[in-house]
Amino acid sequence: MKIYDLSQPLNERSSFWPYYPPFEVKYIKRKAEHGVNAQYIMTSNHMGTHLDAPRHFVTAGKTIDELPLEWLCGPGVIVDLRDAMDELAVYTPQMIEQRVQVKPGDLVLLHTGWHRYADFGATPDEERYYHYHPGAHPDLVPWLLEKKIHVWGVDCVSTDHPMNLPIGRFLGKGAHGQCDKVRAKAEQKFGGKAAVDKMFPDSAYQLTHNALFPKDCIHIENLGGEIEAPELQNKRLIVGCFPWKFKGGEAAFCRTVAFLGEWKI
Repeated sequence: MKIYDLSQPLNERSSFWPYYPPFEVKYIKRKAEHGVNAQYIMTSNHMGTHLDAPRHFVTAGKTIDELPLEWLCGPGVIVDLRDAMDELAVYTPQMIEQRVQVKPGDLVLLHTGWHRYADFGATPDEERYYHYHPGAHPDLVPWLLEKKIHVWGVDCVSTDHPMNLPIGRFLGKGAHGQCDKVRAKAEQKFGGKAAVDKMFPDSAYQLTHNALFPKDCIHIENLGGEIEAPELQNKRLIVGCFPWKFKGGEAAFCRTVAFLGEWKI
């Protein structure tokens, strides 16, 4: 049995979701003075590798501590989509099923290659990571529900496409204009304004959050680490997602891992 870490590092250098508070850390005790090193942190939940609970979008939804353990560790797949992904690409159920067999109840992790643009990735590019990442095609929502998937994840800042997020709709409107740049690139990619409006209507805003969380289908964002190991690609294996037992938490940082091979004691 070999264990692979699929998590991104997290510290005060990590970029954070636009308009959310950043990760802050400082020493409150030092060995020389107090005989011990101790740190204090203050942060939002939605940065680094993290798991969203239903409570993130559902007022009375399950919180992190209420998630059944069987949702968080078990049979799953890592799907290598890199050959089909570029800026603002969409991933579909067909792409997934062409590459690996997905069984009901699996943990499904999508490898788009976009983690390389994250803060500690191979080629860091914060704007590219946040503004132009791949996202879910609308067809993915009914497919995940049909497959009875409780937890899925992606190596991007969000499971939703930028055109279904503030990034493509209003981020920097009237100021830095990030959303205008994203929309222009989307229209160029998908064939104009009408095509973009059809694929990403107002009703699809934050689609994978709003449509899936009420159905107890949640996700991990910002995967990375060893997700590109060749032996993991398009394989069935055991996946584990381990958040801290955050009572009342709408999300939590998590260590996501893959177990490959026979478990020997």
